Amino acid sequence: MAKDGKALVVFFSHAGDNYAVGNIEVGNTKIVADYITEVTGAEQFEIVTHKYDGMAYTPLINLAKEEVKNGELPEYEGDIDLNKYDTVFIGGPVWWGTYPQVMFTFFKKHANDLKGKTIIPFTTHEGSGLANCVEDVKDAFPGANVQKGFSIYGHEVRTEKKKVEKWIRSLSEK
Repeated sequence: MAKDGKALVVFFSHAGDNYAVGNIEVGNTKIVADYITEVTGAEQFEIVTHKYDGMAYTPLINLAKEEVKNGELPEYEGDIDLNKYDTVFIGGPVWWGTYPQVMFTFFKKHANDLKGKTIIPFTTHEGSGLANCVEDVKDAFPGANVQKGFSIYGHEVRTEKKKVEKWIRSLSEK
């Protein structure tokens, strides 16, 4: 990956009460997004919603389950023009087998914006790996070149930066 500004990291990250790491000021996925930016020079767009602010873990996952069940698409703040990017990393935590529903709001809005571009999914999790995230990204962005993806345990994010760096280096070897 060249540091040419043609890469973007789109992500949702949840600070506050998180499984296995407790109450955190910076979400796990935000840390991984920052690592990607540091190594690649990619720009960032954080999907921000205040819907989940201050929620304890159990009520949050119950709400997330209801959102999936009801097909809800929560609103997010701001937006970005994806046309100037060739490569888009898409990351988030795994909630109920896939990305949080607010990310699907972004996917729906930008469904036609990534045709012919490379998408690289990544997740933070506590046992779900990539779950259905890669398949869901492929479904959301037909015509995009969706890569295999990367996942890291949320409890490893702060101490295992080298795992993220190794993954990013492996992308440029292909």
